[in-house]
Amino acid sequence: MPSGRTHDRVTLWSLPILAGSTLLVTSRADLAFWVSSGFLVSGLIFGPDLDLYSIHYKRWGKLRWLWRPYQQALKHRSIWSHGPIIGTIGRIIYLSLWVGLLGLFLLGIAQFIGIKTYTGQQLLVILQQSIAKNSAIYIALFCGLELGAMSHYLSDWLVSTYKRFAKSKATTTPFRNLDARKSTLKIVSKPKKVSAKSIGKSRVK
Repeated sequence: MPSGRTHDRVTLWSLPILAGSTLLVTSRADLAFWVSSGFLVSGLIFGPDLDLYSIHYKRWGKLRWLWRPYQQALKHRSIWSHGPIIGTIGRIIYLSLWVGLLGLFLLGIAQFIGIKTYTGQQLLVILQQSIAKNSAIYIALFCGLELGAMSHYLSDWLVSTYKRFAKSKATTTPFRNLDARKSTLKIVSKPKKVSAKSIGKSRVK
């Protein structure tokens, strides 16, 4: 599996290509921005490796504890964290639950103090209206998040495939070398034995 730094390089090198391609296809700078933002966020702090103690997990700083239940519930590289589309949706839902709980907590404190705020139902209506009005932006953001995760999956697959290939090649190489040595030994002739009489004759001459 590639290191966290390798995944970072893949994300940063791919970002300009993705932004340019999105702008070329959609002809909208705002959509290119949101796709690129989602891709960058997914590649650096919101990727599939949040299911273990990784560099993505560490980058959440003091909020990293949010992902501990996620890590305990999922096995590393399971379909729920590393599966295409389903992994990204799962992380969005998981984080949304925490945000929702925090929002309800803050609303409760505000109402207790006596501050006039929106009710939970009103906030849901506002969110629904925002999604309906800016659906293209939400879709672009999700596509960026998923593309960032896909770059992670692809990097893992390429490195794992290369390691398997290198390992299988390494196991067959010693046998080839052994065969080559045997053939070399057959070619080399045995040295002739030199007797004491022949040495004496050579000295007399």
